[in-house]
Amino acid sequence: MKGTPESRRKVGAPVAGRDAPVRAVILVGFMGAGKTSVGRALGRRLGWRFQDLDDRVQASEGRTVEDIFRESGETGFRRAEHAALRELLAETEVGPPMVLALGGGAFVEANNTSLLEAAATPTVYLDAPPDELWRRCGADSLVRPLRREESAFRQLYETRRPKYLQARLRIETGGRDIEHIVGEIVSNLGLESPS
Repeated sequence: MKGTPESRRKVGAPVAGRDAPVRAVILVGFMGAGKTSVGRALGRRLGWRFQDLDDRVQASEGRTVEDIFRESGETGFRRAEHAALRELLAETEVGPPMVLALGGGAFVEANNTSLLEAAATPTVYLDAPPDELWRRCGADSLVRPLRREESAFRQLYETRRPKYLQARLRIETGGRDIEHIVGEIVSNLGLESPS
């Protein structure tokens, strides 16, 4: 999944060794990086549907992420997350093109990495400085079970960041307008907006 010369191939072009075109873009990154906001805007610009993995997990489980963590622990949440990711990747093979935002921990799980590599779908790491991520997470109303105290938050960011850097493309979101971020993704991945 590391960036390669093929990284700039147009989405929709056949993937080496496969007959099917790429049918999704996957946004990864730490909590507060803007995956949902950017994903919605990217989906609108491309005319693709947008799906947030955490939303799919909650719909499948009939519980909030917070409730899943409290009642089933992180292990139970990761199991449900993996099943939801498998479903969504299968949908990209037959349904309309999709922009998919993964939760902050999904991309660092080895079983999810295997699914993503097999899907050969472009991954985009949305990054921002930890101070800004901490502020964003504190300012929104979303309950984040792994956002407890700032030093643990920073440590988790530093632990996960090397894995995020394995995404095909890294985009800085700190202090930037969503439309500019979307434009950079479209340009770097060679995506075409609908005419």
